Amino acid sequence: MIGRLRGIIIEKQAPDLVLDVNGVGYELSAPMSTFFSLPALNDEVTLFTHLVVREDAQLLYAFATERERLLFRSLLKVNGVGAKLALTILSGSDVDTFARSVQEGDAASLTRLPGVGKKTAERLIIEMRDRLKDASSAMGLDSVVSSALSVAAGAKTEAVEALVALGYKSAEAEKMLKSFDSDGMSTEQIIRQALQRN
Repeated sequence: MIGRLRGIIIEKQAPDLVLDVNGVGYELSAPMSTFFSLPALNDEVTLFTHLVVREDAQLLYAFATERERLLFRSLLKVNGVGAKLALTILSGSDVDTFARSVQEGDAASLTRLPGVGKKTAERLIIEMRDRLKDASSAMGLDSVVSSALSVAAGAKTEAVEALVALGYKSAEAEKMLKSFDSDGMSTEQIIRQALQRN
């Protein structure tokens, strides 16, 4: 898994860019929130990344912050939301606004996002509410608590992905993590604990 890249921006045309990392050009797609924060061409930048592997392609997505990537990964778990729609949602709403809309059940504001109809908005509210509840501060309000919870939520997300890679279904992996308190644990510790309890 490619988790982060640091390199020189050699091409950018929204939503795509090419990052030169030691002579290797990585093609990336980024939400508008990230794209507008990018420096000029030929400047160096560090981006958080998420790799999506399909039968016909390997797609790399880039994010300016860990919080954006965390939300992107959470959106991918929602039924009917693929990488393209997740990127569109992040382009049309910042992390804080999206989290607030979900927590308040504000389907109207979600349907204003490109590609999000009424049914999708309702699904986002239902499926994302619980996921955002544990990381509500990480998604929004208090910046000090935010970074700590972002790390915790990131460790849980990585643990789920690792368990899925080991052959567990996503829902099964998430259930395994809910069986114990993983706050403050590293990804490795969470995985070990989950496997011991299974």
